[in-house]
Amino acid sequence: MNTMNHSLVLTQGFRPPLHFERMPSIPSLKSLGFFGIAYKIALSASEYGLIRQLGPHYNRGFLYTFWLFREQLTEAGVIEKAFDQFEAYLCEQGFSARKGQIVDASIVPVPKQRNSREENKRIKQGEVTEDWSEQKKRQKDTEARWTKKNGQNYYGYKNHIDVDVKHKLIRSYEVTSASVHDSQVFEGLLDEDNRSRDVWVDSAYRSEEKLRELKQREYREHLQRKGCKHKKLTDREAQGNRTRSRIRSRVEHVFGVQAKRAGRLIVRAIGLVRVKVKVGLRNLAYNLDRYCVLVGT
Repeated sequence: MNTMNHSLVLTQGFRPPLHFERMPSIPSLKSLGFFGIAYKIALSASEYGLIRQLGPHYNRGFLYTFWLFREQLTEAGVIEKAFDQFEAYLCEQGFSARKGQIVDASIVPVPKQRNSREENKRIKQGEVTEDWSEQKKRQKDTEARWTKKNGQNYYGYKNHIDVDVKHKLIRSYEVTSASVHDSQVFEGLLDEDNRSRDVWVDSAYRSEEKLRELKQREYREHLQRKGCKHKKLTDREAQGNRTRSRIRSRVEHVFGVQAKRAGRLIVRAIGLVRVKVKVGLRNLAYNLDRYCVLVGT
């Protein structure tokens, strides 16, 4: 935060500026989904006072200030550092990673791009359409990709996370385009500091290569098995999947909480760098929320 230009947070012509130290709480609250209902209910006494301070220029002045602050977060690259710092704080408070880890990914949809077939072909090849104006280039996301899941097409990115079994806290994450297969970032997400060597993942990660990798790194694999039309699972394999699912399903609770808090999971940002900031804030906000739950129990 100290490396960021504080003067850029100030907006002119709308209202008195917000204090710089109050700004980091705003993206976290937004990631938790509170600002979707900010017009209807008060958040807390301090945040409600903040909204009242903004006055009639809330739509213009405040949203522009928040956008500008998020741009600074993007340029400074502080989201990953903030995530790691909070992870260290969790360990200090006795919430270190325990009882193994679960790796999974969720799709982060973004607004669909209305491009021609020729334009899409050039984008996939990494080329920029020459006849696009500078203004149009700023509005086009050339890094998001299509993917298919359960017979349905999605456009956007993926949020790959590693969750510890004991506390259901996100220990590491990676953001990629939606076309990147889950298994391609699997090894990089594994948490070496987890006190258990057990790893739970779904069948999308299962391959002979991944099994060898886990064995070499002395992990105990709990990978789901997947049958096919000509080779169905045996009763024992199906029972093994059900047993593993009791623990592996805990990662779905994380995605469920994020969906509930955000209201809509669509991310209105252009480019992988900005999407990483928004998704990173969402993951950090989840850990903050989860920490409050753990402390209260």
